[in-house]
Amino acid sequence: MKKVAILQSSYIPWKGYFDIIHDVDLFIFYDDVQYTKNDWRNRNKIKVAGGTSWLTIPVSACSDELICNVRLSDRRWAGKHWKSFVQYYSRAPYFEYYRSFFEQAFLGERWDNLSKLNQYLIQHIARDFLGIKTEFRDSREYNASGVKLERLLDLLRKSGAERYVSGPAAKDYIDEEDFFQAGVELIFKDYSGYPEYSQFHHPFDHYVTVLDLLFHVGPDAPYYIWGWRESEEKGE
Repeated sequence: MKKVAILQSSYIPWKGYFDIIHDVDLFIFYDDVQYTKNDWRNRNKIKVAGGTSWLTIPVSACSDELICNVRLSDRRWAGKHWKSFVQYYSRAPYFEYYRSFFEQAFLGERWDNLSKLNQYLIQHIARDFLGIKTEFRDSREYNASGVKLERLLDLLRKSGAERYVSGPAAKDYIDEEDFFQAGVELIFKDYSGYPEYSQFHHPFDHYVTVLDLLFHVGPDAPYYIWGWRESEEKGE
C-alpha cells in the first residue's frame, strides 16, 4: 500500500515533521500554494535560557504569493542564525558532529528562494542524519488541478497514493468521506508520547527545531522520533 504525505516546506522543522516523512513511501512538498505570514514557512524556535527564541528569515512576499516564489530579502539573516546556533548549542554534545554541514549551508551558500532553502535542509537532514529512505517530490511535478481539498485529492490520485498520512490539525477541516470516495485511506498522525532527552534549560520543550534534538543526541535522534514507538510495539 503506497503511503503518501503532502506538506508545505518549513524552516528546519520540529521532529514531528520528520516523523511523518519516515511514515510514508513518498513525501510531496506542497509549495505551490499561498504563503502564510507568521507561520512555520520562514521561522522556527530554538531553546534558550528562559524558554525559546524565534529565528525568522526576512522575506519579500505579497499577500497572494506562492511559497515556491517567495524571495529572501536580506542575506544577513543566515549569518545571524548561524551565530545563534553557535551561541546556544556549541556546548551540546554533538554540535561539532554536524557543524561542517550546517556551517556550509548557512555561511557557504547564498539562498534567494525560501522553498529551495527549506527543501534542501529538510531532505539532507532526513537522508543524511536520520537515515530516512522516503522518496521526495515537489507538487509542481504533478500539475494538480482544482482548489483546496479537490486539488489535494487530485495530487494524491496522480501520485498513486493508497494511504494519506496527515497532521492531526487537519481533523478540523478534512472530511474523511471525501478520501473514502477517492479510494484513499486517511490516517491522522499522532504526535503524542515523544520521550524527552537531555535538553539545555528547563522546562523541556518538544516544539523546537529538530536541530535541538540532533545537537543533543546525535545519531540516536531517530530513536526519539520513531524508534521509541517501534520498541514499545516489540515489547522491549
